[in-house]
This record gives sequence, C-alpha cells and structure tokens, in this order.
Amino acid sequence: MQFQITPTTLEGVVIVDSPVVVDERGFFMETYHQSKFADLGLPTNFMQDNHSRSKYGVLRGLHYQDERAPMAKLIRCTFGRIFDVAVDLRAGSPTFARWVGVELAADNFRQLLVPAGFGHGFVVLSEVAEVQYRCTNVYAPSTEGAVRWNDPEIGIEWPISDPTLSARDQLAATLAEYRQKPAFIYPR
Repeated sequence: MQFQITPTTLEGVVIVDSPVVVDERGFFMETYHQSKFADLGLPTNFMQDNHSRSKYGVLRGLHYQDERAPMAKLIRCTFGRIFDVAVDLRAGSPTFARWVGVELAADNFRQLLVPAGFGHGFVVLSEVAEVQYRCTNVYAPSTEGAVRWNDPEIGIEWPISDPTLSARDQLAATLAEYRQKPAFIYPR
C-alpha cells in the first residue's frame, strides 16, 4: 500500500491520497506512516493531533502560527465534507497570497498537507463535518495569527458566501495589514 502525492500550484502544499482497502465490511486506511512519509519528503515530526466538529456553513480560518512556533498541518475530514484552503503567507514568495482549495470528505479519503508559512482554513459543506489535523508543533496561543477569510486581494472562491465565523475570525487582519508585519519571510 502506497501513498499517492499530488503537488498543487503552491510549493509544499500537496494532496495526499492514502492507501485504502474497501470491502463489504467497510474500509481500512493508513493515514500516516513515518518511514513512507520520509521517503516521500513529507514531514514526520508530528507532535499534536486535533479534532474539530462543525456545522454546515462554519468557516474556520485563515489561521497560522508564526516563526516562533511554526506549524505544518496534515488535514483530513473524517465525517462529512469540507472545502479546505491553503494560502501562501511567506512575504517575498513568488506565490505570496495565492491559494489552493480542495474538497476533503470522509468518502474521498484525501488529506491536504499545509506547510508552515501558509494560512489554513476550511468551510463545512455537509450538515456536520469532523476534521482531524496532525500538527508538527504544539498549539502556542502567543504565536497564532489569522488573515481575513474573504480578503479580496487573496480572492478565495469559497463555495459558501455567508459563513458562520468566530469573533476572532471576524476580526482577522487584512492582507494589507499582514504585509505591515509578516509572520513569514521567503525563503526561510
């Protein structure tokens, strides 16, 4: 059983298709394997797992942890469907402020690897969705930041126009504000 890696238009952001065996009983899938990930050049230094449950239309993001505690994330949807997004926040990068989005669903078994230096967010497309993140660093509140989900300069084509947001995400920085003091500089 091998992992299949599909590069996106953003350096380091990859879609990970996991080996899955489906039969009349259900399915079995391998979501992470240290040596196989290392052979593919993917992170293997995961330190924390997170699990969220959200209702239809909830949008979480675009979040990051700055260079004091940078965090890559391996994201998968284990129940329902989400539209998952990564945005390049590395000032000076040739792809700065560009984004990629992919549907992750319990029934497509896909994962998205979002490297440190990128903002991450998702919106729930099903009645309910559960999302699991494998992270390369631990949560450090003093290093977290967010960029506004609907900043027109980024131009993410979200499939939902009026999402439910946390107070924090409603007050997230615009890209212009982020540029004044970027959390990441390219190359790093």
